[in-house]
Amino acid sequence: MKHLISVQDLSRTDTLHILDTARELDRVTNGGIKLLPTLRGRTVVNLFYEDSTRTRLSFERAAKRLSADVVTVSAKGSSLSKGESLKDTALTLNAMGADMIVVRHPSPGAAHRLAHAGWLDSRVLNAGDGKHEHPTQALADALTIRARLRPEAVDFDGLTIGIVGDVLHSRVARSNIFLLASLGANVVVIGPPTLLPVRIENWPCTVSYSLDAALPELDVIMMLRVQQERMNGTFFPSELEYSRSFGLNRSRAAALPTHAIVMHPGPMNRGVEITAEVADGTRSVITEQVANGLKVRMAIMYLLIGGDVSVA
Repeated sequence: MKHLISVQDLSRTDTLHILDTARELDRVTNGGIKLLPTLRGRTVVNLFYEDSTRTRLSFERAAKRLSADVVTVSAKGSSLSKGESLKDTALTLNAMGADMIVVRHPSPGAAHRLAHAGWLDSRVLNAGDGKHEHPTQALADALTIRARLRPEAVDFDGLTIGIVGDVLHSRVARSNIFLLASLGANVVVIGPPTLLPVRIENWPCTVSYSLDAALPELDVIMMLRVQQERMNGTFFPSELEYSRSFGLNRSRAAALPTHAIVMHPGPMNRGVEITAEVADGTRSVITEQVANGLKVRMAIMYLLIGGDVSVA
């Protein structure tokens, strides 16, 4: 496959190959080779229509560690702020010889449009499109779970993973549900009905409206940020009320199995969906998710434009 737009485009074999490649690249770089020549002479453009810190820096760092030339274009301070269309931007980048476009856009489907409209000769990597998907974050989360709970296993059969909170507005949740289920995990979505998508029963997950009831069965709990900026109505009475029902605090963390890990894709609303003591506690793998994001993005860039282009 030429692009990575959605985790639903990946077979289980594809996903495992990406995770294995990320682990191998990590082994090589930890062995003392900090800069790999794999993408020397290639140009990666980060095209960000939405503000970002961690994701943009992670993609930039991943490309640079593979020796690519990196150009970052943000909506502020560029032709995008003057109303230039996605098509004209794509044609400009194509004329400049970009090998890969990493795109983040507020509109669902923008990455797919960029990849398949015939405007580009380059590969397209979706860094988040509206409420649709964020495939590299889901792959980073899978790599984290694998390293902590299944280092010797091929898949996630037998694991129960809870995804808690604002699933309705979360592209990370959508990508994780489909990716983790494809690896064999039992995915449980937990939250108030107002923050769950319509017809979520058709997704590969089960639904619970009680966090407390689900906690003892979870091997992994992934807390989601309440995305107030994407809300145009009242989805719950108050942040305090939400936290009382669906926030992960010390007493709730104590109800998890002893081996369970706590995840959050960031950025966190400390004190809303997760307390500081849990986010910084011994169960937390949040900083590992960030580190694994770099590894996964290196792997995908390598597979798409540096090596085995038949996988992702």
